[in-house]
Amino acid sequence: MAEITTFGGVATEIDTESEMERTISELMVQVGERVRSARERKGISRRILSESSGVSQRYLAQLEAGTGNISIGLLLRVAHSLDHKIEWFVGENDPWNSTSLRVAELFSSADKKTRELVLRALGPAPHESGRAERVCLIGLRGAGKSTLGKLAAEKLDIPFLELNKEIALYGGMPMDEILALYGQEGYRRLEASSLDRVTENYDRVILAVAGGIVSEPETYNKLLSRFHTVWLKASPQEHMDRVRAQGDERPMEGNADAMEQLKSILTSREALYARADVMVDTSNHSLEYSLDDLISTLELQRFFES
Repeated sequence: MAEITTFGGVATEIDTESEMERTISELMVQVGERVRSARERKGISRRILSESSGVSQRYLAQLEAGTGNISIGLLLRVAHSLDHKIEWFVGENDPWNSTSLRVAELFSSADKKTRELVLRALGPAPHESGRAERVCLIGLRGAGKSTLGKLAAEKLDIPFLELNKEIALYGGMPMDEILALYGQEGYRRLEASSLDRVTENYDRVILAVAGGIVSEPETYNKLLSRFHTVWLKASPQEHMDRVRAQGDERPMEGNADAMEQLKSILTSREALYARADVMVDTSNHSLEYSLDDLISTLELQRFFES
């Protein structure tokens, strides 16, 4: 089914159904080739693999030929029988030909000191030109990113941007329309593109981003490498109270479990937010105190040199 869509101001014709079918077919061929190669490396026949995995020889033949659309459960059985990880079959990189996966495997088995040395060697230096004088405020909605970011930028005479507003500008429509038309996947693509545009256009800026950006690994890693990051932290109740104080009743409307869901989101994202360079806790503090704390942190870290 073909459809016409406008994305980022560009009209594009997308044959969504045929594109998806082509992608699925390519994945089936890839999985089949990797299963066959793994079996041959292990030196076993299809019969033996069938007996150990519980998957019929006929189905294995179809799988290796790229015509068997195998279920996750059966593929896991095959992977286990071949001493493989299931992601090695479906991942973009072939583990037997990928240097990056080999490095990742070595990194995961290294001790803490070695990992720190590797990260220091490969990661950007705190003040290298890759980050310039760009600061990004991260955290869940209600942490104070927009309010504190704007006030800090005014005091420091630095431009302030909200990424969602840049997304709306780039997409050519309000955020609610972008989400309704393109869904989360389309929004995330615009989010990544808008982050690129901000990086290209500003060497000195304070940026506030949506709380969910940390859940998109590629975009979040890009953000961490291009911006000095500050996690604005608050308690779950304060997150909720601040959003409602802005006149938005959606977090509680018709949802008795809203607070528990909020706590769950915070818990699941805490380790991701903690990857920021520094953290400023706004819990139980006035706006004035939190603003002074944020500015003092920015100055102490020397994120803005001039």
